[in-house]
Amino acid sequence: MKVKYTGKDEGISLTNNKIYEALGYECGFIRIIDDTGEEYLYDPENFKILENEG
Repeated sequence: MKVKYTGKDEGISLTNNKIYEALGYECGFIRIIDDTGEEYLYDPENFKILENEG
């Protein structure tokens, strides 16, 4: 699914208002491919779902 980050810039990991690929939810967090190209778990409250695939 596509999500938009709505939090503050987080160094080299996340950029405000940037759209990211989310791989799903795990243990209350959302798995995002961030600016480093790696997958990490983040607080879903900082993301707005733009496109939810099936």
